[in-house]
Amino acid sequence: MVEEIKKVAIIFGTRPEAIKMAPVVKELKQSQNLNPVVITTAQHRELLDQVLELFQLEVDYDLDIMKPKQNLSQITIKILQQLKPLFEQEEPDLVLVHGDTTTTFTSSLAAFYAQIPIGHVEAGLRTYEKYDPFPEEMNRRLCGVLTEMHFAPTEQAKNNLLQEGIDESQVFITGNTIVDALLEIYEKDYRFSKGVINDLDLLKEKLILVTTHRRENLGQPLVNICRAIKELVVSYPQAEVVFPVHPNPKISKIVKNVLSDVPNVHLIEPLNYKEFINLMVRADIILTDSGGIQEEASSLGKPTLLLRETTERPEAIVSGSVQLVGTNKTRIVKAGLNLLHEQPITSSSSVVTDLYGDGQAAVRIRELLITYFNNINK
Repeated sequence: MVEEIKKVAIIFGTRPEAIKMAPVVKELKQSQNLNPVVITTAQHRELLDQVLELFQLEVDYDLDIMKPKQNLSQITIKILQQLKPLFEQEEPDLVLVHGDTTTTFTSSLAAFYAQIPIGHVEAGLRTYEKYDPFPEEMNRRLCGVLTEMHFAPTEQAKNNLLQEGIDESQVFITGNTIVDALLEIYEKDYRFSKGVINDLDLLKEKLILVTTHRRENLGQPLVNICRAIKELVVSYPQAEVVFPVHPNPKISKIVKNVLSDVPNVHLIEPLNYKEFINLMVRADIILTDSGGIQEEASSLGKPTLLLRETTERPEAIVSGSVQLVGTNKTRIVKAGLNLLHEQPITSSSSVVTDLYGDGQAAVRIRELLITYFNNINK
């Protein structure tokens, strides 16, 4: 057993990070051997706050770095400057980061400068395309060379790390904590605050859920995506599209210009995480360029068209739950119509498939941390 309580600094800054770290925070708080110190950079302010409230996460330090129109360099500098004195004050025994954001890499770099061991949750995801996705691909790869404990969600992620020369004794397959979060949030008879969703007759219409936000898809790629959605509902008028539109004006302007007057396309404000997950459960098809939604949709058994040219989650492609269609209008429409004609109604589908784990990832991470501290104390 760990002879003294070990302090673990858990750092996140965006909504997806907070969602996936929430189960880890809760597990560590239940441990008698580990003292989690929760730090948020608030890289995403409003979206992050929704998740903190939903999962009832108490933050010990809020760096509050978000400012309008700031660039990646400014984010990086702010995080480095604020974490240095915080690490000196708290003296954590290990820093735990998640995924592939600028918060992830910069927090890892700050921990490295302070010579604090690093644990990386959701380690090993790769496209091996330097700028796709940008900056996430290099964020996770650079974090990987600084990390002592790699918590890989899948066998493929582990293999990626081993091929990069990471010692196998430092790599642990845990499953993805997104499944832990899904099981906590899903409600069978959920009622939505957005009336349009409750009003849809999901037993008669096919429901298509759309999200898009990636930098790579700004401009003409997004125009192509929107035109494909328009053609889909014209070709298959029984379909209803719900599209929570990202607040970025570079996205919302294009989406509204192409789709605001299209029947059966419902452009709505972004949903909080609980509403979004419960909408995913009721969807028949999902169109997205998101990373995490690939995992969530696959875990929920939802056929998904991925609006990207690459993916760091090949397991979902191999399983057939996700098709890589890019932003070519013809490819999107063809794949969408195939699913609409062939896919049975799935709005009553239940959670959860095991492609990304069994909902016990956070428990495994907790136990691995305890083992790690036991071993270094010998």
